Amino acid sequence: MPLILDIPLVALLLTSGVLAAPEPVTGYPPARRDEALDDYNGVKVADPYRWLEHLDSAETRDWVQAEAQLTDSYLAKIPVRQTLERRLTALLNFEKFGMPFHKGDHYFYTHNSGLQQQSVLFASTGLAGAPSVAFDPNALSTNGSLAIVGYVASPDGATLAYGLSHGGSDWTDWHFRQIATETDLPDVLKWSKYYHPIFAPDGKGIYYSAFPAPAAGEELRARDLGHAVFYHALDTPQSADQKLYERLDHSDWQFEPHLTKDGRWLILRVGEGEVGDKGLENLYVMDLKASNIVAKPLVEGFDAGYVFVGADHGLLYFQTTLGAPRGRVISIDPSSAGPPVLNEVVPQGADAMNVDSGSVTLVDHQLIVRTLHDAASKVTIYGLDGRVRRELALPGRGTAGGFGGEPDDLETFYDYTDMVTPPTFFRLDLETGQSTVYRTPKIAVDTSVLEAKQVFYPGKDGTRIPMSLVYKKGIKLDGSNPTLLYAYGGFGISMLPHFDATRMLWLEHGGIFAVANIRGGGEYGEAWHRQAIRAHKQIVFDDFISAAEWLIAQGYTSTPKLAIEGGSNGGLLIGACVTQRPDLYGAALAYVGVMDMLRFDQFGQGAGWVGDYGVPHNPEDFKSLRAYSPYHNVRPCTRYPATLVITGDHDARVMPAHSFKFAAALQAAQTGPAPVLLRVRLSTGHGAGPTTSQVVQERADAYAFLMENLGMVGDGGNN
Repeated sequence: MPLILDIPLVALLLTSGVLAAPEPVTGYPPARRDEALDDYNGVKVADPYRWLEHLDSAETRDWVQAEAQLTDSYLAKIPVRQTLERRLTALLNFEKFGMPFHKGDHYFYTHNSGLQQQSVLFASTGLAGAPSVAFDPNALSTNGSLAIVGYVASPDGATLAYGLSHGGSDWTDWHFRQIATETDLPDVLKWSKYYHPIFAPDGKGIYYSAFPAPAAGEELRARDLGHAVFYHALDTPQSADQKLYERLDHSDWQFEPHLTKDGRWLILRVGEGEVGDKGLENLYVMDLKASNIVAKPLVEGFDAGYVFVGADHGLLYFQTTLGAPRGRVISIDPSSAGPPVLNEVVPQGADAMNVDSGSVTLVDHQLIVRTLHDAASKVTIYGLDGRVRRELALPGRGTAGGFGGEPDDLETFYDYTDMVTPPTFFRLDLETGQSTVYRTPKIAVDTSVLEAKQVFYPGKDGTRIPMSLVYKKGIKLDGSNPTLLYAYGGFGISMLPHFDATRMLWLEHGGIFAVANIRGGGEYGEAWHRQAIRAHKQIVFDDFISAAEWLIAQGYTSTPKLAIEGGSNGGLLIGACVTQRPDLYGAALAYVGVMDMLRFDQFGQGAGWVGDYGVPHNPEDFKSLRAYSPYHNVRPCTRYPATLVITGDHDARVMPAHSFKFAAALQAAQTGPAPVLLRVRLSTGHGAGPTTSQVVQERADAYAFLMENLGMVGDGGNN
């Protein structure tokens, strides 16, 4: 039987001095309860904190300000907080590089000397040329109010499109810079989200997708509706752009555009909501050379997932889950006069292609296929005839990414990382198969004292689930180790081993970090994902709870020393597990979580999540949503673990009201001494593009909160 520490035993440990009791929080900011009531097919459901959805009301602003003062006051009293901030700053002070890419004769890569707020984009002529600054976002903003979310270079490398996010929001403004003169064009493309634009072959225009401008003050609340695809000619106003495609009959559809290198075929990957959230897409193609440009369907019916790989010799290549839950590669001839024929090129294998993002690239007329073997990368290179050319040897059991390029390129770049290895970049000669180190960071941390390993534990139903662990060598399995358990569990997104410099602080203090590859992710393909959606979403929470119980039963940790962490859909995971098993954890960190599962579809991107969650007004979906919705399952007079709820003031993806309402409900219900706090991050959104200072502050807050509430002492590695 797993050892689960109950509340009376925790109290005994606190009073006996085995654990240091955190300072209790008294006087939470008052949050009134109103009479909001919704009817779900005859079932009345109260929503007492509905007023917190009005983000700009004076009442909400005053409440958020009072919460901020409470949280600031609490964290400032933790003695180790400033020490942690200094150590995190030192840990992040090392040279960092981004993935190289090239257009024409220009090679581009990002570089951070150590503590620059945002990385700088450099360019060189040829791989060995002297680099020069192509774009420095730090010249625009040093406080995170403006953040870079992406770069796109024209085919000749002469013009750079750069995406700017205001305060970390998903809303992106695309600007254009002439590399040679270091001057910006007057063009600005506004109201774009999620998808990067694509330059036309001549570099004089660009294809992009965008939403209608939301009403003033509704930027965080407005639903993602009315998406369309446009062509923009440089040196013209956005108002003059040509609208190429929209679906007035399906206003929730979104379009991810791709363009073949010759500029003939515009491919539209279409999803209901953000492309890929459901893992089900349609495909359309537009012949831009035709006298009458129309969208020709390649695949309709939202029957499977499709990711555009590339084009070569007149064929379009796609990664798909059609008839292959672990993924395969197909080709389609877009010029065929009859119904499109899907030809298999690379069949489904024993290991899964990552279903949440493209796992296949087409470079040097070869297909580079990344699969997952027990939640770690494997790379195989195929010819366009589907025959294996070679297996790429990786340094260890970790994660490989990159492999971008064009069909005529003879090289590509990739990186490798794992739990104890920072990203190392390699150049791969695709003709010889030879990999050489291109860039490797130098960190001031001795990772040889760390041990990383993979374990497997049984889920509630007996399913074998992988989990990655990292910790200092020589730990004792006596239940005394502070442990931070992380997971995501949704939308087919896989949690793979990677290095995080800020995590070293936790490990230095004797902590264990664990990542559970629970169902709902894509580690074993689409079947692994779909086992835990809609009516079966509870499996996600059961898998995570089983991971916590296993860590306790094996002696890695104990309830007073166990913390849990997750963000976005993972924030939902934390909220659900805190409300379902408050007795199991010592502390919890819930970032930008989806907490109100009965109104998630009313805001921003939420309507695109019904594939995983279900439709709240559907009677069957309502039953499961109501059963686990964190906001609706907070129980009065309950002893909840120490919980820090974190959101961003510019989060247009998961509206901050999710966190506001959950925190208000949890504070009202808390009868134990553990604090329940809300942290609203300023000038940040859903997590993209944080500055170095923002990362330091956020992690210092989180680790200080955990160390205070898990009874950790000292700042030099003792627990």
